[in-house]
Amino acid sequence: MEITELQNKIYAFCEAAKGKKKLKEKDIIKGVAEAESVPGDEVKKALRAMIDVGKLMYSYGGGASSVEIPSEEYLREKGLLK
Repeated sequence: MEITELQNKIYAFCEAAKGKKKLKEKDIIKGVAEAESVPGDEVKKALRAMIDVGKLMYSYGGGASSVEIPSEEYLREKGLLK
């Protein structure tokens, strides 16, 4: 599977859970790997690439870190959105 296609699947997975559940990195890796029959290492690499460019971000709350889609306000603040 192409990395961009895999990243789109990861984004859709995160978007489906947005506002319902805070997803941990391993939840995303496990869920997408099972749904798409892709090795977890590939999902992890694609996820890290998305975090590096700002398409997804880590957040911390309640003693645990999670991965989520950044808000437009956050992206503007970081200069990733105009």
